[in-house]
Amino acid sequence: MVTRGEPLAARMRPRDLEEFVGQSHIVGPGRVLRKAMDAGQLPSMILWGPPGTGKTTLAAIGAKHAKARFVGISAVSSGVQELRKLIDDARKLRQLTDQRTVLFIDEIHRFNKAQQDVVLPYAENGDVILLGATTENPSFEVNSALLSRSRVFTLKPLTEDEVRSIVRRALAEERGLGGTVELDSDAENALVAVSNGDARVALNALELAADAASADAAHGKRRVGLEEIREALQRRSLLYDRAGDQHYDTISAFIKSVRGSDPDAALYWLMRMIDAGEDPMFVARRIVILAGEDVGLADPQALVIASAAQQATHLIGYPEAYYPLAEATVYLALAPKSDSLKRGLGDLQHDLAETRADPVPLHLRNAPTRLMAELGYGRGYKYAHDYEGHVAPDETYLPESLAGRRYYVPTELGVEAQLRERLEALRRNVTRTTQARTGDTSGPRPGSG
Repeated sequence: MVTRGEPLAARMRPRDLEEFVGQSHIVGPGRVLRKAMDAGQLPSMILWGPPGTGKTTLAAIGAKHAKARFVGISAVSSGVQELRKLIDDARKLRQLTDQRTVLFIDEIHRFNKAQQDVVLPYAENGDVILLGATTENPSFEVNSALLSRSRVFTLKPLTEDEVRSIVRRALAEERGLGGTVELDSDAENALVAVSNGDARVALNALELAADAASADAAHGKRRVGLEEIREALQRRSLLYDRAGDQHYDTISAFIKSVRGSDPDAALYWLMRMIDAGEDPMFVARRIVILAGEDVGLADPQALVIASAAQQATHLIGYPEAYYPLAEATVYLALAPKSDSLKRGLGDLQHDLAETRADPVPLHLRNAPTRLMAELGYGRGYKYAHDYEGHVAPDETYLPESLAGRRYYVPTELGVEAQLRERLEALRRNVTRTTQARTGDTSGPRPGSG
């Protein structure tokens, strides 16, 4: 029965799998969940996916197929006491009539550990069939014990064709708008694109635009154009949560775009984060890290520009901070890349953990007292500035057990190509001097003390 006071999205909720649009990878013909639902068998499960993709609808249809009572609650407004009462009612119903209860918990990720633990034994012994819905990664947000007793099904954002199908059905069907509204093709395209794979957003915007539209005298229908859809949508519905998966996924895409030297993609992901209200200082910090980790000494100026962008962002904030952040993003994306320091630091950390921590060699130690000098502290140290090229020949600085280790191996890109040439020249000079062992032929520069 259609209740005209209900929102359009509620009136158009699919009543069975034949009306359900999307998620063919889990409810298409031959799929495991489809087979289970057709057989009236419903396992406890977690439905994970973005808003407006059919999580609640699937749960209700599954309960209908299983001939089970459907009870839905929201983790936002329900506590342990209400949960215990619902479970107790479900147990009594099963004892009296053998009918099972589907307990649907929307936004289950908002339940704390104690609340999730309340459900665990009753889901395990079959008193309730637990169906949880979440927009957050259940690996992080759902107790491992509860997760191990549930199947996890991942729902995908609806495609544009799927959203278009839902919109057209709402326009045509009696329980929807019943053919009383005409939607212009450019308005339909905008509605489908900007709803971002969320059927609820599309239907809510369509209903709002239809309510605001005036009747077309020639056709007797309310005509909805592009302007009405834009007014109804206001702005794109972004799938973004500063504490959730989209936060990490989007910054990951941004980092990989900069690392991959694609300024266009990097700017796109940067604006996605800014448009969604991401903390500007979080973005600025990631840009500074990128400069050190992925550009490195291939372009030392990158760290200067990244640090300047961070400081500017701190001073001015949004929206103007977009400009220094964008400037630094483009510079880093186009800069030559080197992870030589990252690799070298990894080797260094390994040696620190796995090798003996030798004392500092005597010739490198400071000797502020007579006793230290008598013990040999600083003895034999060669002051680099006293020698040709300001490099002391045949001098060693690593502990003896690590002699010959190479923690910095520069690439041949950007400024590092010059650094590589100098480093190789220095090492060749040290090697020649070591092999000769005929004395210090270079000697101190004339006039040096």
